[in-house]
Amino acid sequence: MSQFGVKKPPLSAKAVLHQRYGDKACYKVEQVLEPVENDCPGLAILHHDRVLYRCHLQLPELSVTSEKFTKRKDAEQSAAKMALEKLGIQPTTKDLTPEEAWDELIVRISSLFTDKFSLSGHPIVGHFRAAIKREGDTHGLIPVSIIAACDSKIVNLCKLVNPKAGSDPLLVVSLVLKAARLVNSICVSDRGLWMGKKGSYSSDALQSLISHSTTSTDHGSIEALFIPSSIEKPVETITLELSAGRCYMDEISQKLGVEDSSHVLVSRAVGKASSEMRFYFSSPRCQLSCPDLSSSETPLHGEEPLNLLGSYFSGQNIYGDAVLATVGYAWKSKDLFCENVTLSTYYRMLLGMTPDGCYKLSREAILAVKLPSSFTTKSNWRGHSPRDLLCMFCRHHRLMEPLFSVKELPAPSGASQGLDQLKSSEGLGVFACEVKILSKQQDPILECLGDGCKKQTDAVQKAALSALSWLDRCFKRLCVPLEEPSSSSSSSGSAQQIRVYPERFSQELAHCFAVHARRPRERDSPRMQPTQPGLVSFRVEGLESGAPPAVGSLVSISYTISLVGGAEEGSRQTLESRDELEFELGTGAVIDHVEACVSQMSTGQSAQFTISLPSRELVLAASGQSAELISPLDLRACSLEYSLKVLQISEPNEVRMEQALFSPPLSKQRVDFAMGLINSTSATSLVDFGCGSGSLLDSLMEHQTTLEKVVGVDVSTRGLCRAAKILHAKLAKEDSPVGSSIKSAVLYGGSITDYDSRLHGFDVGTCLEVIEHMEEDQAGLFGEVVLSLFCPRLLIISTPNYEYNPVLQGSLMAAEEDDRGEKSRTAPCRFRNHDHKFEWTRGQFERWAVDLASRHSYRVDFGGVGGSPGVEPGFASQIAVFRRCASHPAEAGPTAGAVKLYEVIWEWPS
Repeated sequence: MSQFGVKKPPLSAKAVLHQRYGDKACYKVEQVLEPVENDCPGLAILHHDRVLYRCHLQLPELSVTSEKFTKRKDAEQSAAKMALEKLGIQPTTKDLTPEEAWDELIVRISSLFTDKFSLSGHPIVGHFRAAIKREGDTHGLIPVSIIAACDSKIVNLCKLVNPKAGSDPLLVVSLVLKAARLVNSICVSDRGLWMGKKGSYSSDALQSLISHSTTSTDHGSIEALFIPSSIEKPVETITLELSAGRCYMDEISQKLGVEDSSHVLVSRAVGKASSEMRFYFSSPRCQLSCPDLSSSETPLHGEEPLNLLGSYFSGQNIYGDAVLATVGYAWKSKDLFCENVTLSTYYRMLLGMTPDGCYKLSREAILAVKLPSSFTTKSNWRGHSPRDLLCMFCRHHRLMEPLFSVKELPAPSGASQGLDQLKSSEGLGVFACEVKILSKQQDPILECLGDGCKKQTDAVQKAALSALSWLDRCFKRLCVPLEEPSSSSSSSGSAQQIRVYPERFSQELAHCFAVHARRPRERDSPRMQPTQPGLVSFRVEGLESGAPPAVGSLVSISYTISLVGGAEEGSRQTLESRDELEFELGTGAVIDHVEACVSQMSTGQSAQFTISLPSRELVLAASGQSAELISPLDLRACSLEYSLKVLQISEPNEVRMEQALFSPPLSKQRVDFAMGLINSTSATSLVDFGCGSGSLLDSLMEHQTTLEKVVGVDVSTRGLCRAAKILHAKLAKEDSPVGSSIKSAVLYGGSITDYDSRLHGFDVGTCLEVIEHMEEDQAGLFGEVVLSLFCPRLLIISTPNYEYNPVLQGSLMAAEEDDRGEKSRTAPCRFRNHDHKFEWTRGQFERWAVDLASRHSYRVDFGGVGGSPGVEPGFASQIAVFRRCASHPAEAGPTAGAVKLYEVIWEWPS
């Protein structure tokens, strides 16, 4: 990094050509369809053509055509690079020295006061128009601060001349003044900080400046905020009167009590880059001197106190009282742009600077949600992702974008049991992500290593959430952490390494902690302490439509939150209302009171409860236009009333529920169960009925077995294609554990209730967690077909135990013995998956299996995984193991003719 500032990124090839040719560089992009190469040999499914882009670039001297690319912009950049090479143009990537930046600054300032610039759509041209209308000594002059704040090129050049200019608007003004005095075509006023063009504009330029007809946007009034220099004083709403005959800067200077608008300094834009929200504050009373280029220590602000709030929001040094307003001229628009800045806007800005506040605002549910404590899956997360939230936090505090580094965790001897189980689960690797938060000088201030995950993308999100949660705790404690590198425990129980650099941390977030620690806080009053969820009475109304939602369920609610109580008895003010809010139960995504209430409700029920107020700032951020009425009130006698209704409950999927209780997961335990039987029988052939995406077959590839041929059958072509790619990748590996034993692998498309003679008489047949996805009569048909026609020597069928569902779903099942000695439930219990057509109790499954076995010369034994034998309510996943008897007709050899109903989807070797 240059000692004078952040390294300037090189111009792209298109940008270089645009500088030279402008609109004469003509890009034409065409789509090209290209057949997709089959990356899985043996796969019979045809791939769709993919769309590529090729760019034709026409310049006055030559034309070029790019190669084909998957992205349009890449094709355009490639064509531009080819043109630059033919033209012999080498883009320069050299950083400007301070002296070169100074020369560029003089050139840039001189270019602003030209006829050509006055015809452009630059926002500064709007101020030129206002200057032309001004009468008196300042006719045609504009404040230097406008030049210093509204032209990004000038600001960037000033930062190269003096790196401190990025945080000090007054220093930028000083540099602009000094440069302007060296330009013959610019006049600088002796009294005040004004500058303008020497001489007059051309008739065309002058006509362009004065011909603009005033529109309604130039009239009326807007709300702005007066931000006192003392943080102990309240922020107040003021009104700015806008009129066609007066520049808005003159109105602001009057509010600040300064001589004229040239003594008003302007901050950078606050919020979005396109925003015109800025802080306006008075320049120091001392005479502005122009420091030498080599000097960066000259104090320019005099004795004015630092405005903590203004400096916090803008990231610049704001001194004295300030006005926060959204008003100014936008690019390519001759109209004055303006919007109200209300007290609610201010409190939302204050809230948005915190990690928890970023999430609240992303959901537009300030009083109902909070930053979740855990990340489960991308599909269940609502609002901005943890990664996006962390990037947003860093941008708000003028830090570098966080760096994410994902690595696959090794499996050293002595690793933790949880990690060993996670890595062995379904043969998948485990990824962990380290996130680093850096200062603008690229020095680390915080490092966080997140939990291990099976997916790299999930590892990134979990690491980001860990960092956000740690930062949020710092904000709530309102102190700078001084501890050395430490570890904290996540919700999953694993250790998360947090390393903080206290000195850098406190330096980068000094304004942040100063603002949040020194704000007057009514929440310190005993009446304002949060009400614990266990002390809140929830008034639930409506008939129960089923069991309450389980942990992991997606719950959709509507709600209204009102401010009640106060000086006037019976007063009520609605603060926040949503027709629909969806969240995952059990992840801490809503405040504790809402979660505790919803966990007792079912779909269609309504509830009300009342809690004490959270912080005053939070209430005012949510109050919108009512903030003006609420702000002066004494809120210590008020409370919040929540009225909500459960609209829909989407139960957690089966895998999520199983993973919450079992380690290794049930899917891994089922594979281990099958592997034990396969190895004990020295089987050489296996067929997986209902193989799906090949999860079982994939798991088999991680173990040494006696298998020589494996087959999968499924009705889903898409699932079989995924399975083919997974199996091909495993079998093609030279170091594959099964590479030397497996001689054949085939995937068939077809229904497992249809018979295909090519699969007759296999040593092992498996059907794990499949039959419950079929109608009961189809499951019965499969049992008949598999035992009477396919006739495997060993058949393993698993299905969920319905009696175990209350345990998985976190509810209790009241049971009693019926006349047959079986357990019956007093309330219905949900299936584990919305796609399940049925789920059997142990008695139902055993009767079905025993009946099949007795009619087809098989004997059957029962077992299971996830639970303990003889302990109620049995195994979570119940398993029937069918063994072919010696009296079975298949023992004498195949009797049926060749029947080939299945379609070969993939075969290995191809």
